[in-house]
Amino acid sequence: MIDGPYFVLVVLGVLGTGLVAGVFCAFSTFVMRALAALPPAQGVAAMNSINVSAVLPAFMFVFLGSAVLCAVIAVVTFVLWPDEGTVELLLGSALYLFGTFGVTMVANVPRNDALLKLEPGTAEAAAYWPSYVREWTMWNHVRAVASSGAAVAYVLALT
Repeated sequence: MIDGPYFVLVVLGVLGTGLVAGVFCAFSTFVMRALAALPPAQGVAAMNSINVSAVLPAFMFVFLGSAVLCAVIAVVTFVLWPDEGTVELLLGSALYLFGTFGVTMVANVPRNDALLKLEPGTAEAAAYWPSYVREWTMWNHVRAVASSGAAVAYVLALT
């Protein structure tokens, strides 16, 4: 059984990855649908505003903090190699670090940066918007599933 400070780390890992999963799930299930239903100029302007707000401390603390926590859990797991939960702990860390954080860096952030360079009312923005919504949302589904999987794996490690 995992105990002591290691237990606290894993519980915090469950909370962090679960919170991030909830944010991404909300975006995948209704936020992006609502934005896609707007005229392109309004959708682009709203998404750009969301993307600027997302990098403020409140969300970044949870998102980046969870990545650091998952990396620490992975390192501690490799060092301690506990009798139980090792596979679940390493799987949870990998899911978050690669499937959530990694996908964010290589798939979602570049799309956000490209969208931010466009003026919302232009023909270029209107032409890019449908593919942005489709591709960004698809990768966001991946992030939501990976974050959820990480939380579940950490919970399983604790049981």
